[in-house]
Order: sequence, then C-alpha cells, then structure tokens
Amino acid sequence: MENKEMNNDSGNSRRKFIQQNAVAGIGLVFASSLMSSSTNDLEINKVDIDKKEKMTTRNLGKLKVSALGAGCMSISANYGSPAKPEEGIKTIRKAYEKGVTFFDTAEVYGPYTNEALVGEALAPFRDKVAVATKFGFQIGASQITLNSRPEHIRKVVEESLKRLRTDRIDLLYQHRVDPNVPIEDVAGAVKDLINEGKVLHFGLSEANTTTIRKAHSVQPVSAIQSEYSFMERSVEKNGVLDICEELGIGFVPWGPLGMGYLTGKLNAQTPFDTKLDLRSAFDRFTPESLAANMPIVNLLNRFASNKNATSSQIALAWLMAKKTFIVPIPGTRNIPHLNENLGAYDVQLSASEFQELETEFLKLQVHGGRMNAMQMTFCE
Repeated sequence: MENKEMNNDSGNSRRKFIQQNAVAGIGLVFASSLMSSSTNDLEINKVDIDKKEKMTTRNLGKLKVSALGAGCMSISANYGSPAKPEEGIKTIRKAYEKGVTFFDTAEVYGPYTNEALVGEALAPFRDKVAVATKFGFQIGASQITLNSRPEHIRKVVEESLKRLRTDRIDLLYQHRVDPNVPIEDVAGAVKDLINEGKVLHFGLSEANTTTIRKAHSVQPVSAIQSEYSFMERSVEKNGVLDICEELGIGFVPWGPLGMGYLTGKLNAQTPFDTKLDLRSAFDRFTPESLAANMPIVNLLNRFASNKNATSSQIALAWLMAKKTFIVPIPGTRNIPHLNENLGAYDVQLSASEFQELETEFLKLQVHGGRMNAMQMTFCE
C-alpha cells in the first residue's frame, strides 16, 4: 500500500496493538529461557571449512551469496517451542557444509537469542559466509514499538555485532518501515555505518516501491525482503519485484514455503500454540483456510511426483526459476528438513513446466489473508 497519513483512531489502534501483541507478525515472541545455558562447552559437530559442497551464487546487489540461503528464525522462536541450542547450531553448520553461505537473523527473534545462536554457529567460518540481520524496533520489557531513529540504529548495530561475534554485518535490513522517521534519514544512518565498515550492504523489509526508490537514492539498496511464495504473490502485483529488477536490487523471500504450509505437512487439524506460534493468529492458518488451500499443495505434489521431488522442493525451485536475483531463505530447525530444502537446488524446471505451474495456479484461489488486517499495518 502507498504511504499515507494515519488518522488518530488508526494511530491509537496501532499503538494498542503493539503494546498488547508485541508486534505479532514480525517474527517475535518473548522467550527469555531459549539460551539459558551456554553451548560453548557442548560437543557440537565440528566443521571442516575446507571440505564443503558447492552451490552456485546469486547477487543481491553487489553481495554474492549462495543461490539458497538459510532463515534461522524458527530455530529460536515463533513456530512453536524453540529447538535446543545445540540442535540449532548443528543445523546451521550442516547448512554451511552443504554449500549455504547466506544466513538470516534479527535482533527481535527471541528477542536476541537467535542472533547469539547464529553468531556461535558461524564463528568457525565467519569469513566464508554472509550474515543478514535487522533493526527497526524498540524492545522493552513489556512492549515493543517501531524505532528507526539514526541514533537507535547505531545502538542496535553495536549490540548485534557483539551477539553475532563479528566486526561487520554483511546485510543490514530495516525490519519494518517507521512512518515517524524519513526513509532518507534511515538510509543516511546506514550509509554512515557502511562508511565505517560496520555494515557492508543495506536492505529493506516489507517496503513499498516509493520507499525503496527514496532509500536507494541515498544509499544503494542491495536487497528487499518480503513474504513471497508460490501461494503468496503480492510482490508480483504491487511493483516491488519489478523495481528490484529495474534498480538491480536482489530479492529475498521470507516464508518461501508459505510458512510451512507448502510442505504438505499441515492440515485443518494441525494445532498451533497460541502463545508460541505466530501462525495461530494468521488468517491463512485457520482450519477453514488450511483446508480450502489444499489444491495448491496438490498442484505442487503433482509436479513433484513427476520429478522425484517433494512439494517443498518444487515450491523453492519455482522461486529460483522466477528471477535470477531471487534468493529464498527457507527455515528449519532440523537436518532432515534442511536436506529436503536444499534438495530443491537440484530440481530443474523446464520453461514449459514453469509455465504450466503458472497456468494451473491461476485457476486456483488463495483463501485467507497472509496476516490479519491489524498485523498488515506494519507492512507498506
């Protein structure tokens, strides 16, 4: 949606929503005990950084990364109870062994715990990977508000660097656009951090085309991150994908597997923890929507059966075939699921297969909004 002035009622509702729901939909739940014990003394799988599988690279602006990345959020928060830290670290290191060089996290995942886990997991080979994290929120003890003031951005970056055990952030996103801070000021603050070497590349998440263009005029934007999957096509219609192509900006889809739905492992009877699983409040994850959207999964499965693949692999292969500047970041907390996701790299869709998928999808209807109306106020 385009930028617009918010009336008082809307503003009050928004502030109330932030306080009561702690920014539902941005990938945040409080879980102070996620990493109550250090994993430094755990015998976690050792990585031979000189012996790893290779994966072709793609460019996010001028940042070169593996064609498939790894979203790390779900290891620590938001899709049910967190994984054990040692299992999360094993999964991240296995992803590197299998050729992944792009890892995505944020300060609000946990909060804070996911950055710490990613930092520990990547420490043995930090110089061989790209790390993306995000700013944009004021995280308090009982409430969270938007905050992209330049002085706050700098504070967040300094703290993220410590948790990530690094001296630079390869890709720094604004997690959500702050209507109270001109995007030119945000871009200028990140530009200063880039000049200092603390940040290497600038990104935006869930921004509209106007914001992207304004930011890009101050500091070149390397990547846009928004929800995008075989079933969620908003960025094809609102011009975001087009402006990325126009300006040479990479695109990083979050939720590339429909937040788990396109795996085919969810159905109308699947329970979602109302305290630990953010999907429990999303329109698309009501029992009715889960049942009504099953033809989409059936379509993917039909193609998968012809290619000795899974619905997840077809969904990811479709994204990679869509545009060469797209780098999906599927998330997982276990190695079997990781192996399945990365198997998509070997699934090749011919031009005719890709077109058939597109044609068949147009015959289907997607039921339920991707998030509820109030949560969507955080997305431009």
